[in-house]
Amino acid sequence: MARKKQETTTEDFSKYIRWFWMLFLGGVLFVLLLFLLASWGVFGDMPDHTQLENPKTHLATEVISSDGKTLGKFYLNDNRTPVSYDELSQNLVDALIATEDARFHDHSGIDARGTLRAFFFLGGRGGASTISQQLARQLFVGVRSKNKLETAIQKIKEWVIAIRLERQYTKEEIIAQYFNIYDFGNNADGIRSAAAIYFDKEPGELSMKESAMLVGMFKNSALYNPRRNPVGVKNRRNVVLYQLEKYDYITEAVKDSLQKTALDLRYTPQSHRDGIATYFRGYLDGFMKDWIKKNPKPDGTKYNLYNDGLKIYTTIDSRMQRYAEIAVQQHMSRLQAEFFNQNTPKRNPTAPFLELTQQEIKTLMKRSMRQGERWRILKKEGKSDKEIEASFYKPTKMTVFEWKEGKASEVDTIMKPIDSMRYYKSFLKPGMMSMDPLTGHVKAWVGGMNYRHFQYDMVKQGKRQIGSTFKPLVYATAIDQLHYSPCDEFPDTPFCIEKGKYGNPEEWCPKNSGGEDDYGGTRTLKNALANSVNTITARLIDKVGPQPVVDLAKKLGVESDIPAVPSIALGTPDISLYEMVGAYAAFANKGVYTKPVMVTTIEDKNGTILYQFKPKTRDVLNEETAYVVVKLLEGVTEGGSGSRLKHKFAASRTEYKEVITGYPYGFTNPIAGKTGTTQNQSDGWFMGMVPNLVTGVWVGAEDRAAHFRTITYGQGASMALPIWGLYMKSCYADETLNVSKEAFEKPTNLSINVDCSKASDTIDDDPGDDIPDDLDGF
Repeated sequence: MARKKQETTTEDFSKYIRWFWMLFLGGVLFVLLLFLLASWGVFGDMPDHTQLENPKTHLATEVISSDGKTLGKFYLNDNRTPVSYDELSQNLVDALIATEDARFHDHSGIDARGTLRAFFFLGGRGGASTISQQLARQLFVGVRSKNKLETAIQKIKEWVIAIRLERQYTKEEIIAQYFNIYDFGNNADGIRSAAAIYFDKEPGELSMKESAMLVGMFKNSALYNPRRNPVGVKNRRNVVLYQLEKYDYITEAVKDSLQKTALDLRYTPQSHRDGIATYFRGYLDGFMKDWIKKNPKPDGTKYNLYNDGLKIYTTIDSRMQRYAEIAVQQHMSRLQAEFFNQNTPKRNPTAPFLELTQQEIKTLMKRSMRQGERWRILKKEGKSDKEIEASFYKPTKMTVFEWKEGKASEVDTIMKPIDSMRYYKSFLKPGMMSMDPLTGHVKAWVGGMNYRHFQYDMVKQGKRQIGSTFKPLVYATAIDQLHYSPCDEFPDTPFCIEKGKYGNPEEWCPKNSGGEDDYGGTRTLKNALANSVNTITARLIDKVGPQPVVDLAKKLGVESDIPAVPSIALGTPDISLYEMVGAYAAFANKGVYTKPVMVTTIEDKNGTILYQFKPKTRDVLNEETAYVVVKLLEGVTEGGSGSRLKHKFAASRTEYKEVITGYPYGFTNPIAGKTGTTQNQSDGWFMGMVPNLVTGVWVGAEDRAAHFRTITYGQGASMALPIWGLYMKSCYADETLNVSKEAFEKPTNLSINVDCSKASDTIDDDPGDDIPDDLDGF
């Protein structure tokens, strides 16, 4: 009886064992079946081999300087530029593994121990998602569903994709992809953007605590946003540091020390309107869109500037660009302060305009109103002209530009749009371009003082009267045709070109800036150009004719319209700074014109070269003529309107130091240059050259009626030259740039005399406290 009972008990126990194994094996088979069904796409599309090899991610186009720095990016939603594993700081890798997947190097996509722990404790002791699974979700699965069944299906798909990713990529590649795909907030898509935006660094330069902060954001970058929730981010960073100490990546002492520190953010936003070289990037946007139209992909589709991850290698040098922007900011803030000082309501009731009646101002403002962005937007919304005009007189909340403590700034205010228009018209605006004359490579491009508020580019887009900076082209034509020497003398007397000659509708009699007292004796050509004597320039264009001067300008790359009339000798045409720098560069380059180059190479995201520039050059002047022009231009800085680059003001001129920024400049090397000032001081120019760098600067207001009242501050030597001086001082201080201090190379067989030391004119080689001006009297 006892045996029978024992057999029954054993039989019942065996039954439970069989049931256990049946359930266990059934569960395993069921899981395997789920995996198979998922891999076959039953639960939704799964990535194939090609998609795993090239996951669809939007990559920003990167703009790269000649010295290898990122100037900016073109993107719509994803500011992402991928990096390789080798470009990551080891601190980042250690922090990621310690926090997200401690057994990363021991599994093949799924952490069995972690999965069982999460299953038995229902996630109470941490999740089980590996880095590979999280990457799978980011790339192919998407946001976790709130539906439990859909969540389970998503999890299965993650497991399958994670295993495939582990087969497709190395562990290092998976880590790099994970860092590249994540959105860190504030336009920081991917680790490279995050490192730059939050710490102004490359990923490989991040410290342990910086790496810990960024890795901590993987939990939820919207919640752990260092700008909105710095306390929460610091706490989360400290959790990451604890994990690093737990897994022996750092010592307890290091952990305790780092946990006490602040986040030390260096927030550097990346947008199309912020950062370095914004005006250049604005130009580049148009350049690239034009290139994309003309250069389709091999399959006939067009490249996407914002999503295809192109790399644009430019000629801009990030160091020189920064020096240029700093020089502009330093000088313009002080020059603007003086302009405001001269345009108070008491001093100028029609500020910022001069020589305009109230009716003329009203007409000007109404015309500007219709040309503005506000009018365009409201018109598009279907508003009538009357409604739109009325809106300009209603107080509105706005953010406007201002100079504050010498820096570009913004202020929130309430202002009528019509008043804001007049306020912006009171600002003087700069333009600056710097170029290597031998290669044509543009090294710095500053189209204005603040792209967010003044988007009109005054390097290539804007064109203004060029004043005396055009005179060297007249001199060059005369030297080329008539073999004149800088030492040849001309009478310093009034001069007229009669009516009808060269198409003159009436007699043309230009005056010198000094009036009737500014005549007498003779002057050498060197003295005449140095002091910008209008009558002698008029004599030269009378001898060669206007058309050859126009022809020379065209050969030197000037595409703007230049009428073949004598008055062009004094700089009446409207020409861009871009054109003028290109033209002057030919003088420094021995008479060879090289078209300015901004882009050297364009690559796709895989590094395939799509475009490589070919230099465009042409011989315009012989080497001797070009050198003689350079020697003439050196006279401008030796004893003419540009002499303040090398001389000090006398005591009586100390008040100028408040505006003439950076003075004294103390240059001792040869500098060829030319100032320019247009009628009523509306435009100030300076073109300056050394053997391997040509730089042009323009300063003026949007409307020609807004200008300084007198030549004291309104001449090119006061408005534009200081920016050149500040910029060049910075360039020379940075010896890595190798900006030349040498003399311009003399031609081997120079037949024209350039040594005017024995000339009989009265050139003032040491002007002392005299500041010669070059106002053109046309």
